[in-house]
Amino acid sequence: MSLNSPLVPKSKTHCPNEYGKLKKVVVVSPENMQINEIINETQKHFLKENINIDKAVLQHKNFVDTLEKNGAEVIHLRPSPEFNEQVFTRDIGFTIHDQFFVASMNTDVRRGEVKTLKNWLEENDVPYSELLHSIEGGDVLVDEENIWIGVSGRTNQLAIQSLRNQLPQFTVHELPLKEEILHLDCVFTIISEEWALVYPPAFSKEDLESIKEHYNIITVSDEEQFQMGPNVLVIGDGKIISLTQNQDMNERIRSKGFDVIELDLSEIIKSGGSFRCCTLPLIRE
Repeated sequence: MSLNSPLVPKSKTHCPNEYGKLKKVVVVSPENMQINEIINETQKHFLKENINIDKAVLQHKNFVDTLEKNGAEVIHLRPSPEFNEQVFTRDIGFTIHDQFFVASMNTDVRRGEVKTLKNWLEENDVPYSELLHSIEGGDVLVDEENIWIGVSGRTNQLAIQSLRNQLPQFTVHELPLKEEILHLDCVFTIISEEWALVYPPAFSKEDLESIKEHYNIITVSDEEQFQMGPNVLVIGDGKIISLTQNQDMNERIRSKGFDVIELDLSEIIKSGGSFRCCTLPLIRE
């Protein structure tokens, strides 16, 4: 029987971890990007300067080209003028193994983005579960049987408990974040079975020890964290897309045997998100 036979079910979503080969991913062009309502410390810093749209679009296109050159199918959702944060597709949903979850956004400026995603999922017959309590994908990291979730201003414990109830086969770890941290992936990113990027001041001593029990950590400095250093994107085969401005951090990652692809996303990080924030993986091998 052919593997392409309709008798062989094939999941339309599959992400067992954060570092497998990226095969299918959802993005949105930043053509309507603008800092209007301050939602994080980075935006506060760049409010006056704001976003150069042409530059942001070009940087995003170079990023997408890199994903495609490395074997990913890139799905483009329609940008809407009323959604100025829509480039950050990571937050509107997340894939845990073969299950796709539509997020429940905590701010008015972002709730409409979910409808665009749901329309695409339904048009393409992609099954999904919708979460009722506040949770965003930037707070969710998946590594095989372990699910790490940040407790933040965007993700609450009701949502985390709901996920626990739906995913009894996995261990869900809660990581409360300091108030000024927007999402977990701003301070903690898993880059392989053994290694993670971590900004230690974001966590309690106990939670930091819990992370260290599972991973060797590459520590991120204050300056690197402000420049969204931890928010890299692993695309598989030991390759990591990272901001070109974080030279010291990139060398520390390379010293552990990774291949770091440096790109400039400086216009987009003005709004408080980088490479991981700009991608919603559907399939990783």
